[in-house]
Amino acid sequence: MSPIEQPSECTKKYFRIDRHQIHFLKFILEGYDGVAVLRTVDPREGLVVLHVSPGCEREVENIMADMKREMRVEAVTSVEQEAP
Repeated sequence: MSPIEQPSECTKKYFRIDRHQIHFLKFILEGYDGVAVLRTVDPREGLVVLHVSPGCEREVENIMADMKREMRVEAVTSVEQEAP
């Protein structure tokens, strides 16, 4: 029996969404147990980061593509300084 492999670090994906929809997106992601965790970086700007579990990148891409039908979703490629 092989030892259980420890997962590598989560992938961070940044998005700018409608700030009034942050709670909705968090609720949706909680329904996909263990796929991603949402953290708000800047609530006024609607800037969020998704900590995506290893191997779940494609699923998160599909979720966010579906969310574009419900709200504004803009992938952010560069974030100057993330708050601690």
